[in-house]
This record gives sequence, structure tokens and C-alpha cells, in this order.
Amino acid sequence: MLSCKNDSENIRTSSKAKEMDLQVIQFVNPLIGSKDMGHTFPGATAPFGMVQLSPETNQQEMYINGEYNREAYRYCSGYQYNDTTIFGFSHTHFSGTGHSDLGDFLVMPTTAELRLEPGDSKIKGSGYHSQYSHKNETAEPGYYKVLLDDYKIVTELSASERVGFHQYTFPETDSAHIILDLMSNIYNYEDKNVWVSVRVENDSLITGYRQTKGWARDRKVFFAMKFSKPFKNYGHKKYDRIQYNGFYRRFDEENNFPEMAGKNIRAFFDFSCEADEKIKIKFALSSVSTEGALKNMEAEIPHWDFEKTKKETQSKWNKELSKIIVETETLEQKETFYSALYHTMLSPIIYEDVDGSYRGLDQNIHTSDGFTNYTIFSLWDTYRALHPLFNLIQQHKNNDMIHSMMAHYDQSVHHALPIWSHYANENWCMIGYHSVSVIADAIVKGNTDVDINKALKACESSANLQYYDGLEQYISMGYVPEDISSSSVSKTLEFAYDDWCIAQIAAKAKYEDVEKIYLERAENYKNVYDAEIAYMRPKLSDGQFRADFDPMDTHGQGFIEGNAWNYGLYVPHELDEMIGMMGGKDAFSAHLDNIFNTEIEDRYIEKNEDITRDGIIGNYVHGNEPGHHIPYLYNWTNEPWKTQARVRMIMESMYSNKEDGLCGNDDAGQMSAWYIFSALGFYPVLPGSDEYVIGSPMVKEANLHFENGKTLTIKTENQSKSNVYIEKVVLNGNLIKDLRLYHSELMKGGELIFYMQENPASL
Repeated sequence: MLSCKNDSENIRTSSKAKEMDLQVIQFVNPLIGSKDMGHTFPGATAPFGMVQLSPETNQQEMYINGEYNREAYRYCSGYQYNDTTIFGFSHTHFSGTGHSDLGDFLVMPTTAELRLEPGDSKIKGSGYHSQYSHKNETAEPGYYKVLLDDYKIVTELSASERVGFHQYTFPETDSAHIILDLMSNIYNYEDKNVWVSVRVENDSLITGYRQTKGWARDRKVFFAMKFSKPFKNYGHKKYDRIQYNGFYRRFDEENNFPEMAGKNIRAFFDFSCEADEKIKIKFALSSVSTEGALKNMEAEIPHWDFEKTKKETQSKWNKELSKIIVETETLEQKETFYSALYHTMLSPIIYEDVDGSYRGLDQNIHTSDGFTNYTIFSLWDTYRALHPLFNLIQQHKNNDMIHSMMAHYDQSVHHALPIWSHYANENWCMIGYHSVSVIADAIVKGNTDVDINKALKACESSANLQYYDGLEQYISMGYVPEDISSSSVSKTLEFAYDDWCIAQIAAKAKYEDVEKIYLERAENYKNVYDAEIAYMRPKLSDGQFRADFDPMDTHGQGFIEGNAWNYGLYVPHELDEMIGMMGGKDAFSAHLDNIFNTEIEDRYIEKNEDITRDGIIGNYVHGNEPGHHIPYLYNWTNEPWKTQARVRMIMESMYSNKEDGLCGNDDAGQMSAWYIFSALGFYPVLPGSDEYVIGSPMVKEANLHFENGKTLTIKTENQSKSNVYIEKVVLNGNLIKDLRLYHSELMKGGELIFYMQENPASL
């Protein structure tokens, strides 16, 4: 990690130009992740870059003897800080997701005896992996460096949007090797590779592709790999059971034969090196073709100047991170803030070549027209805060993402918007149809030029895909029956919220009949509320509530990654109505208190690998998304000051600038987006509306530079660790009276002042 300057150099607000000159990337620690769960990756990437070049610190098969290997879950992003080995450097990664894929094209430099098997991390020298130490590791935005102890090779990585740049400094040797492991995958299992094809074009250029069937069941990635010096020898080993090889049996395919093809291949390229000689590799990706990969390489990194690429990419990061300039009480807070902001810009990723061509959901090649195509939409997570954050500071990119969702709809044989999609595939993970939330949020806030009539049609089509996740029964019965579709309460609640979002689009498009239909559907949450026990509860297809029910259990009780205590409060679009159903403001406030104060027993979470102790406060699970709005719900009660206390407590206890600074999966940026909003003093409890709900700001001062040219300055008077309560809030000289801020007002710029104090106040 870059060393941080003295806190006296905290960013000031004398002028925008002065702010933009500051190197805010120095406050980012890319090594921050979660201790026991899917880590974020620390390697080199550009903002929203397709190439995310990062180390793999272990290799865990997804299944062992036919049984799911729970250790694989820890490697969703390939890297675990507590490991002491590196197995190589792959070019594609997810940022802390709860399931995984990718890990394409692992490159590993070695010396001495050639070993093509990765080996066992517990046995030194058992394969090509190497020991390493954090003492010799550096991670910065756009740059990663580490010493491979076993080989005394200094590894440096950087990247543009579509091209990874490797620089390996070797000791003197006649037996240097660059291994290209085309078998390595994240969440790997036998038969995940469908096919691998490689061409040795000349003595320094390799091209090829890999097709896999994993979380994305038909994924193709093409590459072009160019060395800075010719290799003297090359070859590969095929790990397939070959029944028929045609007339290729005439050749010694394993040594210096320029074609490699099969399911499971590891290739190698040999060099002689002088002491401290650098071998560089440019590795370009494309979803379209090897020709596209070569065009990407030529367009983005046509030279061999590693420092130039590093400097250019870090400049891009500094520009993006400087969209919010903050001053904080401590250096730790500033590093936590900018590390979180960095994490919000790791996905979705650009998914097209420099000429605009990309592989579509229909597996045909398309060209983006008037937008940049993106992929990796973890929407069950990111609709809550990440996309609303983009509507503040990444409006143009968020608009492109919506156009990408609409392109997905156009290419979908289901005529549906994305659910959880990546790399020209829909993987159908999680629940709801939350593209409609992202689209509605942008439309309501005036941040998209998408055709509203077509968007409404796409949203309605997604909401009526009757063979998806219990929708047929939801539409006909008003709820999802648990005996027909599991996690039925969560699905009913999320569907109802999504339907409210569709109603907002219909209202904007002036289709009153459509608005009425979806507002009625948005009340379906009432059908799974059991007034006798005051909990949301799974209901069966006969109309009866399921008898066997424990509202504390997170497994098999009608909820996914939550329970009735916390997930049962997910009615963001009708909170007043829900609170009334649950006994009124005082009773609801007491229930919120119980959530935070009642310790959940291990037996209630032991079957859910997405819920760990690190992310739990009482029965509040901050390490998972369904409860992210809960701390803000006191604002709907007679004790809004408790929101301020809870939010500040969560920021201080669940986030830090240390390597285990996240309490759960970052989930493609959602966990970090929650922190950014909360640190600024407000949060989008209801995406699809114009409003934010006030919390308790952590920053002393923040300047948000909007794409419309306006700047919003946030100031906190009397800010301190103990002054977590708000005396009053003033926006451009006007006193805020309802604990709400409105997007349309904030985008005008100006000055937002929070007056803080040590004791609760009535706002």
C-alpha cells in the first residue's frame, strides 16, 4: 500500500482545481477485504476495467469427492490476505461476490526446473506456486507488486481497461519460464473448461480463447499475449483423456508445435535472462475474437513502457476518486472512505472492444450504438446503494449501464432484463427483478436518456415472466407459496418493491392504468404478514401460513440470507403502512432495538455461509444486503436519533482501513456504497424515489463534483467521535424539517451543513 502523507495535508476546499491536483489514490488500500468470506481482489485494474489482473493465493476445487468444498467460498475473488503462497496472476475477477466464476488465463513466472502442476499450498516446491511475504507486497490503484520468494522474481502488474501489463524482473538464469495455465479457474471443477484453443503466431505473440461452463454456462473469452522478447522454446501439456485425435497424431504436439487445442491445457514459454532483466507481457482480452484482442492491445498499450501505463491508469483512478473530496477527523477514516469509493468502481465492467463490438446474450456479435456496453450486474445487491451512488457521481456510466440492460433485454429469449448477469450470460442468481429498480431510480432522478416507453415494456415483461421464481403464483395469488418456491417471503417482498418501481416508471410515462396495476401488486407484501405473531411468514398454496416457523432462523423459513426479524422489514415503499401493521411507531422502534440488542445463536446461522459473526450486531446482519436500510428506519418512528447512533456505530465497527476492514462480501460494491452514503450523512432507503434519508455524517467536509458542473459542499459543525447526533440540517440556507434530502435539490449544488452535538435532539 502507498504510504500516506501526514494528516495535515488533508484536502481543503479552497478551489476545485487545487483539489483535483491532489493524489487521493494515496488513501486507497486495495488489500481491504473480509476475513473469512469472498475477498476483494488487490491487483491492477482501471476504473470499471474489463481486465482485473490479480494474484491467486490458493487453488481450491469447488467439489472434492463429489461434495461441495466450503473452502472454495473463501476464494471467490482469488485472494486471501492470510495466505503465504501465490499460484499466479489471472486476468478476470469478481469483487467479493458470494458466488463466483472467472479467474481466466493464469500467468506464473518461474525458474529452474519446469513444473506445470500448481502443487499443494502446504508443501513448498510441490508445484509452480511460490511463497511470498506481505513485507514485499505493494498494492495501489492500478498497480500491484510482489516478490516471488521461491524464484526471486519481482512481479509488477498494471492494466488499461482491456489490457493487462506484466513486468517480471528475473535473476540470472538459463531456465526462466512463463507458464500460461489455461486450466485454472475460480470455482473450478472437473469439466468446467469446455474448450481451449491457442495459436503461437510467432516467437513472441500468442493468441487464443477459452470457453467455460460455470456460473455463466456458456462463456467465451479471447486473448492476445505478447512478450517483450522472443522465447527460445515453448510447449504444453494436455490433461485430457483423448479418445480420438485425428491425424494430429502425426505430430509431437507438446513441444514447439504452434497449435494447442483441448479442454485442459497448461502451456510454457522458456527464456534465458541476465541478472535483473525484465520480461514484459501485454495480455489483451476480448469477448469477440483474437483480432479484437489485438486491436484492444494496439489501441490501449501500443508501447512497452510499463511506467507510462501505470501512471496513466493511476491518473484515471485519481480523476474518478476525486469526484468526492473529503476531509475527515482521522487519517484512518479518510483511508476507509477512499478505499470504499475505490471498491464502488470495480464493477460493473466495460464489456466491449475499442471498436464497440461485444458478444451479446444471444452469443452473437453486436455493436454498441451511442453507449458503452457493461457487464457484471449483481443486482440483488447493487440496486440498493451502488446504482443510486452512480446517480450522484457516475451519471453517464450509469446511463450506459441501463442501456446495457436494455440490450440484454433485446437479446433475451425470455424477453427479460438482467437478474444477475456476466460475460454474455444470465446466471439467474438471487431473487427479484431488480433491473427495474435501477431503471426507475435513474428515470425518476432524470439521469437517463433511455426510451421510457421501451423501458416500461421491458420492465413489465420481466415482471410477468411466469416461469421465473414463483411469479405465476405471485401474480395469480398475490404471494409466492413456500411449498412451490423456496425463500417465498423474501421473493414476495422483493417482487412487491420492484412492482412499486414499475409504477413509478408508468407514472412518469403517464400510463395511469399501468401505474394502478403495479401499485396494487406493490401491496402484495401484506399477504405474507401474520398479524397474530407480528412477523412476515411463509404461506402455503392452500392459503394457510406454514405451521413450522421460527422467525429467528435464517435457513428454510421463507427467507434468503436473512430471517423474519430483519428481512421481514423489507417494505421500503410503504414503511408507514408496514409500521402501522406492526403496532405503530413505538412498538416498531422497540422491535428495531431488539434486532440490534438480541444476540443471534450460532444454530440459527450455521447453515448459511453468507452470514458470519464479523458482520453481525445482535440480530442485525450488516454483512448482508437485505438489512442495509434497517438502521435508517428509526427515522419513521418517534426516535429518529437512534438512526444517527446506529449508523455511526456501524461505520466505526464494521469498516476500517485494515486488510480485514470489510465485515462481509463487498458484493460488487454494495457494501462499500453503503459506507460512502452513510459517511456523507444520508442514504437511499427507497431507490426509485427522489429522496434520501438523513443519518449521521462521518466526514468533516466533503465536496461532490457532479457531471452537471455543480459542486455540493457538505460541512459538519462540531464533528467529533462523540458528537454523533444532529442538532439541525441546513441546505442552502433552508432548514431541513423532515429528515429528508432530495436528489433534485442536491444536484443544484451549494452547501449542506450538519450541526452535530453530543446528545439526541428532536429534529
